[in-house]
Amino acid sequence: MPKSPTKRRPVTVAALSESALALFTERGFHATSVSDIVNRAGLTRGAFYSNFRDKEELFLSLYDAHTDRLLAELARRAEDIGDAPDPVAGLFTQLTAHDDEERAWFLVSMEFTLHAARHPEVARALAGHEERLNTGIADVLARFLERTGRASEVSALTLARLVVAFFEGLTALEVTHTGDRDTSALVHRALPHLVRALSRPEEAG
Repeated sequence: MPKSPTKRRPVTVAALSESALALFTERGFHATSVSDIVNRAGLTRGAFYSNFRDKEELFLSLYDAHTDRLLAELARRAEDIGDAPDPVAGLFTQLTAHDDEERAWFLVSMEFTLHAARHPEVARALAGHEERLNTGIADVLARFLERTGRASEVSALTLARLVVAFFEGLTALEVTHTGDRDTSALVHRALPHLVRALSRPEEAG
């Protein structure tokens, strides 16, 4: 029995998402067309426009999927730190270990950010998705600091925004200084230093 349109939709969306991510990684966001995406997925343009308004909306769905994975990993690490000698450093160690997949995603997302900067409507949409990421990180950080007996000197949301901005800037530095050990080491050390600098042991207050 043929699947109903409702039952086919998740399969179609998954195929389009997989195709788009691969092409954005290989060619870049701008160099990839809707036709490229559907051809690689083995679908039609009608299938694309039945699920996404445009290429930008598809990218933002990929952004949300990446956010979900990142927040789940961060929350898991925050819960598993336990009585580690340096829980702040432990929280970020794995997340700052850039594998090829994460480095590719960074390049794709930075290209899209520059695209959004030139298109106000896209920028507003991206800002909303970025704020979802920031809010999720803020929630994890607030619970983590409470569990480890620290209090933030700024709001959890401000701390999250600073962590994201710091991480993205350092990642850009690492990308352009490939093979530089000092730069790579800085990426791993910087986020724990930032969190320590903007928080204090609760008993000190």
